[in-house]
Amino acid sequence: MQKNTTPIPAAKAQKLADLVEYAEGSIVSRAISQSKAGSLTLFAFDAGQALSEHTAPFDALVQVLDGEVELTIGGKKVKAKTGDAVLMPAEVPHAVDAKKRFKMLLSMIRG
Repeated sequence: MQKNTTPIPAAKAQKLADLVEYAEGSIVSRAISQSKAGSLTLFAFDAGQALSEHTAPFDALVQVLDGEVELTIGGKKVKAKTGDAVLMPAEVPHAVDAKKRFKMLLSMIRG
């Protein structure tokens, strides 16, 4: 996975999907905010890329910015496309499967 930790400029309108680029055969991430309170991270998944099943200690919200994704949350398949948001509850196993290229904003709030 390729990572970028450059924050976005303050007080400037941004198109979130334009702030992370696709890379062939890869998953690219860009942290746009990280603190004790939580994190906001952009991801770009090339088709065929996946994150295996795992859990997180906090709720996480996936907002699909471009493309389509298949999430598995607690054993249930959830398809989401551009404009959709999906909550992944804390401590529930989840996985990400990019059947097609897609970009997302992952928001995790600690607490």
